Amino acid sequence: MGVSKVAVAVAVVLMVAVIERAAVVESITCGQVTGSVGSCLGYLKTGGKPVPACCNGVRGLNSLAKTPADRKQACNCLKTLAGSVKGINYSFASALPGKCGVSVPYPISPNTDCAKVN
Repeated sequence: MGVSKVAVAVAVVLMVAVIERAAVVESITCGQVTGSVGSCLGYLKTGGKPVPACCNGVRGLNSLAKTPADRKQACNCLKTLAGSVKGINYSFASALPGKCGVSVPYPISPNTDCAKVN
């Protein structure tokens, strides 16, 4: 019987370790961010009305960014993306979340200080 209690204790410790590891691994990636806003490039360059796929991506990204760390990571990815794509109008970029019914507390711009994002 002593062995089975030890086995159960070891199993519980291993499950906790796996769960904690999964929680650490689950964070937003720049690939997810890029995939979420990729269909927005036309709007970001010419304005007008964002296509439905764009707003779906923006809303999906917003729901993925649940923690402050996720929001900072998303901000950094958006900042990098905004600085690497030629022809983006940053006024359109800053207006995009609102056009999709999402509130983002920072401007989408290469000058955004993502360290201040909560």
